[in-house]
Amino acid sequence: MKLESLKAGALSLVFLAVFLGIWHLATLPKAEIQGAADEYAKLMGKGAKKSDGFPTLGQMGEAFATHISDPFYDRGSNDKGIGIQLGHSLGRVALGYLIACLIAVPLGFLIGMSPLLYRALNPFIQVLKPISPLAWMPLALYTIKDSGISGIFVIFICSVWPLLINTAFGVASVRRDWLNVAKTLEVKPLRKAFAVILPAAAPTILTGARISIGIAWLVIVAAEMLVGGTGIGYFVWNEWNNLNLTNVIFAILVIGVVGMLLDFLIAKLQQAVTYVE
Repeated sequence: MKLESLKAGALSLVFLAVFLGIWHLATLPKAEIQGAADEYAKLMGKGAKKSDGFPTLGQMGEAFATHISDPFYDRGSNDKGIGIQLGHSLGRVALGYLIACLIAVPLGFLIGMSPLLYRALNPFIQVLKPISPLAWMPLALYTIKDSGISGIFVIFICSVWPLLINTAFGVASVRRDWLNVAKTLEVKPLRKAFAVILPAAAPTILTGARISIGIAWLVIVAAEMLVGGTGIGYFVWNEWNNLNLTNVIFAILVIGVVGMLLDFLIAKLQQAVTYVE
């Protein structure tokens, strides 16, 4: 297993090297032309022009070094460090996701234990589940009248459904043998829920939690691009308006890495509660 992991890691590095090599070759001619133009401008006593093409690997490296060296600077509403922007986004995601968990898990338990309640609520779930997150934003802004809270509401409304459905499915799928044993031993309902049903349904519940956290992170970036203010989504949109493609690509990579880390944390928690029969 360890050897397979090493092979996979080595292959990933090969893919990364190939990708970076293609990037370097694709931007190299433009970089040489820009460099020659800059040298000519210096000889003529003019300022060098800023490259307006696709950034080179060197320019991306400079952007990474600049942002990472001082991630928490604050020079006004439109000029904040990447650490501050990420902090705002992660705070909104955490709050909206926590509210979704507090509602989806108990309600999912009730739905999973009651076929009647499942049949009654299923039409509403199926109608609300596929609605795009951005479709909720105008309604949230109109009713709440606060962009930050509206973003949290959109995270909640879009991340609650996978967690609710997976919780209900996990509870409904608990083996009848275990429930019959609990019934024979006259285990009280509350203790049965925590000692029998929850451990058995935990892997499925965390599968829903893993899906939900991915949706929550995706939604907040889109919402911040729409409403502005602060956050990594607003940072992307603001840098695009400034025509700074290097910072846009840097932010996209940061979004991807943070999303991967969030998924990794939930996946590790899922592995910890998964059992082999």
